[in-house]
Amino acid sequence: MCEANWLMNTQEEDKSVIERIDVRFMPAEKAPLLSLPRRITGAGAALKLSYVPTKASAPPSAPPARARCRGSAAASGNGGGGGGGGAAMVRITEDLVRRRAEHNNCEIFSLEEISLHQQEIEKLEYLDKWCRDLKILYLQNNLIPKIENVSKLKKLEYLNVALNNIERIENLEGCEELKKLDLTANFIGELSSIESLKHNIHLKELFLTGNPCTEFEGYRQFVVATLHQLKYLDSKEIERSERIKALQNYPEVKQKIREQEQVYLLKRAREKEEAQRRMQERKDKKQKQMESKLGFDSPDSLQEKENHQAEGDGEQETCRTVEDDEEDRRFWEEPTPYTPESRLETHRYIEEKRRAKDNIRESKKSEKPPWTLVTAEGKVLNVNVPKLHFSLKDDEENNQFILELAVYRYLDTSLLDVDVQPTYIRVLVKEKPFQFVLPEEVKPDSSSAKRSQTTGHLVVTMPKVKEIILAKQKLSASIKHSDCNTLQKNARRSGKVEKLEVDPSKYSFPDVTKIIQEKERTGQGPIKLHPERITEVKKSCVDFENDDVPPLI
Repeated sequence: MCEANWLMNTQEEDKSVIERIDVRFMPAEKAPLLSLPRRITGAGAALKLSYVPTKASAPPSAPPARARCRGSAAASGNGGGGGGGGAAMVRITEDLVRRRAEHNNCEIFSLEEISLHQQEIEKLEYLDKWCRDLKILYLQNNLIPKIENVSKLKKLEYLNVALNNIERIENLEGCEELKKLDLTANFIGELSSIESLKHNIHLKELFLTGNPCTEFEGYRQFVVATLHQLKYLDSKEIERSERIKALQNYPEVKQKIREQEQVYLLKRAREKEEAQRRMQERKDKKQKQMESKLGFDSPDSLQEKENHQAEGDGEQETCRTVEDDEEDRRFWEEPTPYTPESRLETHRYIEEKRRAKDNIRESKKSEKPPWTLVTAEGKVLNVNVPKLHFSLKDDEENNQFILELAVYRYLDTSLLDVDVQPTYIRVLVKEKPFQFVLPEEVKPDSSSAKRSQTTGHLVVTMPKVKEIILAKQKLSASIKHSDCNTLQKNARRSGKVEKLEVDPSKYSFPDVTKIIQEKERTGQGPIKLHPERITEVKKSCVDFENDDVPPLI
């Protein structure tokens, strides 16, 4: 594992911002993706990168300022200029452009700004045909090796292709309104290719930070003297005195740049050959591993394969993981130069590992272990894989069990499979088993299964094996039936209600009502007694009349 610190110096609207991002380069999936904040690589921002190795940097054998980077900035793409591989190329598709044009209601013909950063794009294409009105185009952090198919974008004002594999500036003559071009952290070594930007008369800002050409002696003087329309180079303003001085020494500086370009191109040729050789070795090694796994090498390899298979699946997986870890360690600890080929190689390696893991995950999903319905001892288990509600009713009158399974209402009956056994019932709902152990033995041949037309529930009726026949129950039932029959007959015969008549002459009972004699009453009824009481009260009131006492009101 190695660590690196990237110092980022940005300038937005005359405000300098310094950010420090600590990036750890480590093997396997634990390494973070190296991606830059959008505001750094966006409009009006310039980026300055400087590699500062820390204590746990690359191994001693690795050259300084070289490390195999892992992440979107180090390997973001699906193949390209480097040698073979197998990773599928990611292209710019209409679906991708529409998804990235949500701010324009997914309309691409009138699109003026689009961001296609970190999409693992390898080739720049189709945009000049689909989006003729583009003004701002973000393509940073991809694997684009060449600037192409943008000459018809006449309204393009800002093009950001930072963090790609571009080695030459070309095919921008048709972008008549181009004002800003960001080529930060690419592999531009042919500095003389900037002469093609002379036709872009509106170009005011150019960013070449992080490219090999910035290390050339006289780099800034050559760019300033070549492009007269530039106002800012690498976020630094070009003063008039600087341009006059650069023009005075232009022939000498141009000659030096040509010589350094030749040296760099020879170096790049050697790097490409080395990358091709390393890729071929890796491919041959992989081929040998595949042949050894298939057992085509020798009889010894066949015997080893048989012995290896006899060890068990668990040990095979353990050995496989150990081999993968060892391969990862060798790959990430190997010192490599930072080139377009190394980025492609790293990306292909990551994609290969990712695909292998996806295949293993899919195989595990497809090869699901069978559900345990019966144990090794022969014990039947209760299983409810579809997780359906159910109820079991013991119908004693009809001597049967009734199972109601809450199957989905609109489920096709062809997806149900009912299997009734003497001691249990099994129902397959879309290949998912529901199994229930019955408390008593039933008759499978006499069982029936139906579905409710309203709820869609499955109702299974299972008669019991032991029939309970009791004479008392039958006798009582017959008595009940006979009583009911007699009552019905009597009701039919007599339409009238019968009453009992008693002759009072035959029976002599004392008259209890005349035991106590009633007193004679002066008044008859409460109506006549009430006024008498009122008159008496009046009389009493008259008796107490006195002249000295005032009358009662």
